[in-house]
Amino acid sequence: MISVAAHRIKQYGVEFYQASFPAREIDRLVKFEVLGYGGVPEPGPPKRPARTRVNWEVLESRIGESSEAYQRPVIRRKIEELVAYFTDCREAGKLPAIAGAVIMTADKRLTFKPVGQHGSLGTLEIPEEPGVLRVLDGQHRLLALHALAVDGTLAGLDVPAVVFDSLDAQQIVELFVTINAKHTRLNPSHLVSLAGRKLYPDENQALAHDIIRALNVDETSPLQGEIKMLGIGRGRVAQAPLAEEIVDLIETVEKMGGRGRAKELRDSGRRFFLNYIKAIAQTFPNAWAGRKYSIKTGTALRAFVRVAPDVMARARELRGDQYELRGLRDALRSWAERLGDRRFETESEWRQKLAGGTRGTVETLARELRDALRT
Repeated sequence: MISVAAHRIKQYGVEFYQASFPAREIDRLVKFEVLGYGGVPEPGPPKRPARTRVNWEVLESRIGESSEAYQRPVIRRKIEELVAYFTDCREAGKLPAIAGAVIMTADKRLTFKPVGQHGSLGTLEIPEEPGVLRVLDGQHRLLALHALAVDGTLAGLDVPAVVFDSLDAQQIVELFVTINAKHTRLNPSHLVSLAGRKLYPDENQALAHDIIRALNVDETSPLQGEIKMLGIGRGRVAQAPLAEEIVDLIETVEKMGGRGRAKELRDSGRRFFLNYIKAIAQTFPNAWAGRKYSIKTGTALRAFVRVAPDVMARARELRGDQYELRGLRDALRSWAERLGDRRFETESEWRQKLAGGTRGTVETLARELRDALRT
């Protein structure tokens, strides 16, 4: 067991602790992990500075990746800056390196032993097990400390921390989202990812989340790696607005076709969107492959999602199967004839038909797509 001085705090039935950890101890006890799903790896970082202060090979070996985690992927530049700042603080000896507390959660209940008559002051006993603590807020700060630990420069440094040991998985994610949405303004895409998977019970949000993830990681998807999942990556398409559009689509299908049709879409949604995007890419091959087109922007993709019910109806009419690639391709044939690749040329028709903001442009394109479906 490791014992640290602590202050027990009670707020509306929730108990947690304020404590001070020697930097070496917290570095040994904490578990670093980020939210990830495997599949398409993120592109490699830009060339590293020749004189970087961080041994990235050692640091990255400490970071796990899991679909059950909630932390966003690590931002290398932020860690480099923190390492430089911590080093400057140590050399100057005039400013605290970590003035604000990091927030931790424990995977098991901890033992608190009051000291004297003051029941809220005492010692917190923590099992001496690597990974017993997980970071809720402050992961980059602690990773920067770990980078310094490799060089043995943590002597004389204590880290203030807040420790929770009584929160369940849903409470942890909700607290994480509250902290980042209201204080540090974490990218909405990351919050949508968490919301769809853990935080909210809404099945439409969960389905939208799964569809977008499939479009971004499936090897057969024309959008593989093009979506900026969790707010990070090389993709140009933000996750959050696309998720909102898909949720609206599911609700529209439910209103138009009833719960049976909506259930069918929930069961086959990933298959439909993978085939739908393939059909779009084959319908507009030059625009999809070209660099001077705006077809793979969030605006265009939202319009494609918005007209999906019309596309489904047309595919059923032609082939009887609204989820099969061949039927979707036949349904979109009129788009190639009546709109063509030229509709998405950035410097010509696309720019001419911008309609005063993203929302207006999405609706304008959606209206053209609907009209072009009609024979």
